[in-house]
Amino acid sequence: MTEPIHELAHLAAAAFKSERNASRKLSARANISEEQALRATLEQRAGARGLAALLDERAALLAADAARLAERDTRRALARSARLNKHDGPPAPWRAWFDGSAHPNPGRCGIGALLTGPDGERVEISRPAGYGNSSEAEYQALIAVLEAAVARGAHGLTVHGDSRVVIDDVNGPELAGAPSLQAYRAQALALLGRIDSACVRWLPRHKNQAADALSQRAAAAFGPAGMA
Repeated sequence: MTEPIHELAHLAAAAFKSERNASRKLSARANISEEQALRATLEQRAGARGLAALLDERAALLAADAARLAERDTRRALARSARLNKHDGPPAPWRAWFDGSAHPNPGRCGIGALLTGPDGERVEISRPAGYGNSSEAEYQALIAVLEAAVARGAHGLTVHGDSRVVIDDVNGPELAGAPSLQAYRAQALALLGRIDSACVRWLPRHKNQAADALSQRAAAAFGPAGMA
């Protein structure tokens, strides 16, 4: 009983949908088994070249389709990995993430940052930062984590933040900087200049959750009267 089932599966895999439909109708009409009907349908389609040649041809098509699908899945997996990692940059001995928030905006500011080092160093920063707007809070968070990095002799540092305003401001040409942020920019650049091989990179907010949580915790530390 096992052999006919395997034979039917083999023929069904080689048949096109239209051929399988035709064979089912033939099976019902001629009162023959599905395997007999499918074999007859495929033999008729094969013609003079014979069923074996048709099956070999269909097997080659199936193999080509499987290879094409595998290649597509590999490309998609690589593209997905590239999308997830494109903001991370190459591995660095020291890494940092910063975030700042203002409640409302402008309002009470909180800053958060995380600094990690190659020997397991881990520094968390979470503190209120007075009153201001969100960009000022972001800059204060960047300055705080850079100060922590300088204090620990960090080198090869990559700093990540999700504020386009601050990242573009600190990385942009001097004349293009926002006048209201000029003092913060000067302080951040001075600190970056004291760190060997340091850079500041943007990353999406959903990849900056640790720093965001630290900044939100700091903002929440303000009391109802506006005192930390």
